[in-house]
Amino acid sequence: MKIYKPTSSSRRQMTSVDYGELTANKPHKALTAKVSKSSGRNNQGRITMRHQGGGNKRRYRMVDFRQDKIDISAKIETIEYDPYRTAFIALVIYRDGERRYILASKDLKVGQEIITSEKSVLNTGNRLKLKNIPIGYQVYNVELIPGKGGQLARSAGSYAEVLGQEGKYSVLKLLSGEVRKVPSESYASLGQVSNQDWNLVNIGKAGRSRWLGIRPTVRGKAMNPVDHPYGGGEGSQPRGTKRPKDIWGNITGGRKTRKRKRWSTKLIIQRRPKK
Repeated sequence: MKIYKPTSSSRRQMTSVDYGELTANKPHKALTAKVSKSSGRNNQGRITMRHQGGGNKRRYRMVDFRQDKIDISAKIETIEYDPYRTAFIALVIYRDGERRYILASKDLKVGQEIITSEKSVLNTGNRLKLKNIPIGYQVYNVELIPGKGGQLARSAGSYAEVLGQEGKYSVLKLLSGEVRKVPSESYASLGQVSNQDWNLVNIGKAGRSRWLGIRPTVRGKAMNPVDHPYGGGEGSQPRGTKRPKDIWGNITGGRKTRKRKRWSTKLIIQRRPKK
C-alpha cells in the first residue's frame, strides 16, 4: 500500500494501491474499445441510477474470461492496470501469435508460461477442469456453466476453495462463506486474483471519488419530509420508522432479494452467514 504525507487533513488518511508490480503504462490498443458513459440515465435521459457521472476518461479492455484456446501455451507479456475492474490484468501471447487479456493472478510474473488444458501442471495461472483439481486448492475465474466463461471469484483478491467432488459436481467454498456445487466439467484458474490489497484503499477526499465517476450522496435525515421518509425535524433526528427504507419508501434492510424459484438454489449447500 502507498501512504501519503499528511500535507492536508484529507491527505492524512489517504491510501492507494502500490502499482510497482505493473509493467506497462499503455494498453494494447487492438484489445481496447470505447464505452460511452450514461451517467446513470436511461434512453429517455432520466436518471435511473443515482450518484453517477463525470470521472476520468477510460477505455474498456476486452478481457478473455473463457480462455478457450485448449492445449496452446501462452506467455505473459505485461501486467497492467484496468480502470473497469479492481483486479490487474495480464497481456498474454499464445504460441500461434494471438494476444489476449486475461485476469492476472497473484504472483504472476512476466515471461511465465500458462496453459489451458483439461489436465495440466498445478501451477498458478494454469486453467483446467474442476474435476482434475485436488481438494484444498484455491481457484478463481470459475465457470458456472461449462463453456460460458468465468463468473465466480473475479474481483481483486478473491478466490474459491475446492472442498470436494460429488459425482458430476465439485464443491466450492466462496469468500462470502457460501458453499455451493459447480459442474465438474467447468474450467477454473489456479490461484488467487491479483491486487489483494485493494480492500485496504482509503479514498481520502471527495475529489478522488469524483475522478472515479461517483457523485455526492446526501443522507436521508438531512432532507425534507417531502424528499425522504427520514426527512424533517429540528436538527439531527433519529430515523423515526420501524424499518430501513430507501428514498421511495421501499424496505431495504433484512429483506431477501434472491428469487425463491431460482434454478441454482438446489446447488447451494450452505448460504453465506449473516453478519
